[in-house]
Amino acid sequence: MSHACTCHDPMNPTRRQLILATAAAGGVAGAITLIPFAASLLPSERAKAAGAPVEVDVSRLAPGEMLTVEWRGKPVWILHRTPEMLATLKQVEGDLADPGSERHQQPEYARNEHRSIRPEMLVTIGICTHLGCSPSKAFEAGAPGLGADWKGGFLCPCHGSTFDLAGRVFKNKPAPTNLEVPPHQYLAEGRLLIGEDGSTA
Repeated sequence: MSHACTCHDPMNPTRRQLILATAAAGGVAGAITLIPFAASLLPSERAKAAGAPVEVDVSRLAPGEMLTVEWRGKPVWILHRTPEMLATLKQVEGDLADPGSERHQQPEYARNEHRSIRPEMLVTIGICTHLGCSPSKAFEAGAPGLGADWKGGFLCPCHGSTFDLAGRVFKNKPAPTNLEVPPHQYLAEGRLLIGEDGSTA
């Protein structure tokens, strides 16, 4: 007695269940594959926070000390300048490319000889305006390799650009402009907000 083949029978319930199970498994696998892709299109909480203003407690920052914080993925320097540091700003003006901060690298309220709201407190982005390297501190007067007339400031070791203690670039250096001063404001005596100044809210 012969048996008819049922493998091509469209009404075969076993075959129908196998097809449905395979399709369902493929759909689940496809959905799982799409989850990371879809997630990559959405900004992470860290990425969203990177653009938000940053509040900093500067009440314990002693004169002569510098604090570095991150804002929008960039290092922001907060330097509490001593009276001696502030005195050097006038002394080096003749050696600077843009001593009056004529180029737009700072908010209008920081367009002064100390490039800050409060003379003693410098707030600037610690990225060289040449190729984006991060300069290093060279606060010591007459620092080795910078000459006996060096009054203190910042040195970009990559290509030799130098900046004074207000972030102003010296003449004949690769960096074309002064260091950038971000928008900022003081919320209270020792509380600094970087990234917002009222006009940028």
